[in-house]
Amino acid sequence: MGSIPIRHINATPQEPELSGGFVIRDVEELLAGKDMVQALHRHDFYYILVLKKGRGSHTIDFISYPVGGNTVFFMRPGQVHQLVLKAGSTGYLIQYNAGFCHPHDQAAIQLLRKVAAVNHYRFNAGGMQQLLTVLDGIFLEYTNKQEMYQEVIKANMRIFFIGLARQSGKMPSANGSLYKQERLEAFLALVEASVYEHKGVAQYAAMLNLSVYQLNAITKEMLGKSGLELINEYIILEAKRWLLATSDQVGQIANHLGYEDISYFIRFFKKHTGYSPEMFRQKFR
Repeated sequence: MGSIPIRHINATPQEPELSGGFVIRDVEELLAGKDMVQALHRHDFYYILVLKKGRGSHTIDFISYPVGGNTVFFMRPGQVHQLVLKAGSTGYLIQYNAGFCHPHDQAAIQLLRKVAAVNHYRFNAGGMQQLLTVLDGIFLEYTNKQEMYQEVIKANMRIFFIGLARQSGKMPSANGSLYKQERLEAFLALVEASVYEHKGVAQYAAMLNLSVYQLNAITKEMLGKSGLELINEYIILEAKRWLLATSDQVGQIANHLGYEDISYFIRFFKKHTGYSPEMFRQKFR
């Protein structure tokens, strides 16, 4: 059985002093006058592409986004993407592991979850220049490695995240909905980690010490969808990833996703997409 190609941060230069792993690259230097053409793959780290100037194409989880100037692409671990970035693009590429930015700071974790929920940001020239000023400082610290440079990088990354959150209108809430937001995010994280084994709302509600009613009330209020709808959406997304990023047979993919009955999986996929798995693969690969 094949697998979706996974890239690791240890394939790039390491900074052992930076707990959790952190790399920042100058895009123009990275391209070195050549186009970057990447096949479909996924990362096990956060991936942020900040473009002052840019041309190309970028597809994240089968949604195509325009590549241009004053844009930021923010990808979470596990997401599948395919990138073509043309020579002459400028900006920064940041890669870091989940434990890097204040791993025990709940406010920082909440902020990261907010900004990572959006894959594509667009800024005006002034807003982008503010972000680039912060990133210029991070790049300088990363390059020069003066005393306590790690802490300066982490502090400036938080400023960068605040800039993204302001742009998306998703600043962390200080009101009574914070508890609901935390429960929702915990539920979505559990789904990503456990959906191959657990596909029922009751199982996740039990893990979160909630009733099914309480969990569904939270997901309905926050996202307008039931818990089961969100579980099914993630299953379909993973199925699409495997269909387009591997050559595995449908039965193998069904088994990978935790379905023993292949016919049931095929009916489930068609119900939610309008295509059989094989037709989806033929149309979109």
